[in-house]
Amino acid sequence: MAPHILVLGGTTEARELATTLVARPDIRVTTSLAGRVSRPGALEGDVRIGGFGGADGLADWLREHDVDAVVDATHPFATAITVNAAEAARATGTPAVVLRRPGWRPGPGDRWHDAGSLTEAAAQLPALGRRIFLTTGRLGLAAFAHLAELHFLVRSVEAPEPPLPPHTHVLLARGPFTVAGERAVLREHRVDVLVTKDSGGEATAAKLVAARELGLPVVVVRRPPLPEGVTAVPDVPGVLARLDLDSR
Repeated sequence: MAPHILVLGGTTEARELATTLVARPDIRVTTSLAGRVSRPGALEGDVRIGGFGGADGLADWLREHDVDAVVDATHPFATAITVNAAEAARATGTPAVVLRRPGWRPGPGDRWHDAGSLTEAAAQLPALGRRIFLTTGRLGLAAFAHLAELHFLVRSVEAPEPPLPPHTHVLLARGPFTVAGERAVLREHRVDVLVTKDSGGEATAAKLVAARELGLPVVVVRRPPLPEGVTAVPDVPGVLARLDLDSR
């Protein structure tokens, strides 16, 4: 039988991997989505939506569906599923690899401020400005809810979950974004500070360029560390090589 690859998806890289694997008749691929986005884009191959019920539930699924390898291609900040995937792979003896696009790096002219969490990011804002462009996604915004003296522009794909800061304007949009478009947003809303997670990738990097051009400070939330003993590859060829699929 063709080897069965489970891709834990939700990222551009997961979509690219599924497309690459489906093109090969000697491989069967299933992409699993958490279901947090109501209208995910079309995916190649089999798709399942919803959680597994923790590491034990994922391990059971791997056994029941004869999975030969797991690729964790979730968002760099999807900590829980990454931990569960590592535990389930160890429990079942299933080969596993983490696919993570490289993080962003500051360049000349950038005014970046490092933060270890959303809470740390929030603590820095009063000293940096009063009008904040918050691009950290729709979850976890409670970390900023107490900042009643600041004004927030919150951008996310879907409506953010409360509680939110009292002075909040929500902008629903999905990348990729252009530098010209991001520059226009920053100017229109008179943004003083940009806050972002270090998601990496090109789709949402334009805001960093626009902030640099306008001389704005950027608070960048660091990625959480990978589970102990887990390493990542940066691209689809790296996944194929790690799973020895490039030689088939």
